[in-house]
Amino acid sequence: MNKINIAIDGLSGCGKSSTAKAVAKTLGYKFIDTGAMYRSVTLYMLDHQVDLHDSAQVNAALENIKIDFQYNPDTQKNETFLNEQNVEEEIRSMRVAGHVSEVAAIKEVRVAMVRQQQQMGKDSGVVMDGRDIGSVVFPDAELKVFMTASTEVRARRRQAELAEKGQHVELNEVINNLEERDRIDSTRKESPLIKVEDAVEIDTSDLKFEDQVQKVLDLAQQRIEAE
Repeated sequence: MNKINIAIDGLSGCGKSSTAKAVAKTLGYKFIDTGAMYRSVTLYMLDHQVDLHDSAQVNAALENIKIDFQYNPDTQKNETFLNEQNVEEEIRSMRVAGHVSEVAAIKEVRVAMVRQQQQMGKDSGVVMDGRDIGSVVFPDAELKVFMTASTEVRARRRQAELAEKGQHVELNEVINNLEERDRIDSTRKESPLIKVEDAVEIDTSDLKFEDQVQKVLDLAQQRIEAE
């Protein structure tokens, strides 16, 4: 069967990563969580007190960052490793969430991460989610999806995710964080969040998770059959 690349972009908290993981598992494709990559860079920058306005410091830090994804048979999930350390839990914290858009807006960071992402997807059969996958990383992807949802729905989902990890955060704080991330992601100079012309928009506000996954799978099957 022919394999395609699937680019899933969209707002934070609208279910991109969960959907991408499920689609990749069903199709037997490789899933690449670009958000986890930027979160890992952010964690490193915070832990090492890197001055984000100093290009020399940022470049030096990037030279010391190695990101990998490893499958955990116990959780049956791909988990994120930063310099051989499992950071899957740490990168999902509000501490990292509060800075990731700022770090991801840095040109040197985006260049380094995009280079890695393009290398990961060079052989097709990849589902990748993020902010600039269809516009920058895989502009030739056979299927491009742009996911959205209302701010309140996204905030409640993110609040529930944090609660499951033992992090209890007020809804207003989550809403403020999402709105600020939306602003930074959409207005940054380097690879801003945009919906490309050939992307299919899916609003997940009123969709059950399995329904949004099925929508992407149906679109993917159409593209695969057309190849």
